[in-house]
Formats: sequence, C-alpha cells, structure tokens
Amino acid sequence: MFAHIQIGVKDLGRMCAFYDAVLAHFGLQRSVDPSRTGPAGIYWQHPGQRWPQFVIGTPVNGQAPSRGNGSQVSFLAPSRSVVDAVWATALAHGATDQGAPGLRPRYAPDFYAAYCLDPEGHKLCFVHTIVQVPV
Repeated sequence: MFAHIQIGVKDLGRMCAFYDAVLAHFGLQRSVDPSRTGPAGIYWQHPGQRWPQFVIGTPVNGQAPSRGNGSQVSFLAPSRSVVDAVWATALAHGATDQGAPGLRPRYAPDFYAAYCLDPEGHKLCFVHTIVQVPV
C-alpha cells in the first residue's frame, strides 16, 4: 500500500544509528551512507526490494523538522517476541517509553503492541496481530 514513509529529523547521525538498530528487527537495511545523503534522505528497505522504504531526512524546504500531534508510524512485527525486542532496543537507543508491550484488546483481541517516541519525539508503534484478508 505504501511506497515509503518519511519523517523529518534534526540530527541525521543520531537518528540513523537509532533506526539502524530498530529497523534491523524487521529485516530492513540502510541503503544510503549518511555521509552521502542527498535530497531523498537516508532510507531502509528489505534487501533486493525497492519498496517499501522507511526514510529520514532534513526537510527539503529548509525549515526545521517537526513532529505531528496524533501522527504515528507503526511497524508490523512477525511475532510478539519481536515486539518485545524492538521496543527494548528502541529504549536502549534513546527512545522514550509510551506503552510497554502488551495486548490492546480495544483495537483487536490479538493486537499486541508497544509504543515509544524516537529520540526526536516521533511516535512509533511496534505491533503483532493476525493479518486477515477480507473475503
């Protein structure tokens, strides 16, 4: 459904190190050297696949990056143990806890998620749930 999700950041080096650690849990690898960042920013993708991508960069318009109130980037994890691990990794790399791993039955009976703010305050969700295709 999505080609890429991009967030604006202030400190590319710090945020690159953070997302290197976090996104490894989803099999995403950084495809751009931070010292060679162009206007497209720094992006992560699955090896051998062009899309989808997760991208960070400084805003193209030259203004300061900002985070949106009510905005969230959610990553679908293959298991509850991955939710637990990626949340712990995020906190160990400077994220702020916004909700420990656990069931969130208000969303779905099997919705297991954890929440944090990345080091620059962007809200992240790591979730495991059974993906069902409507028939």
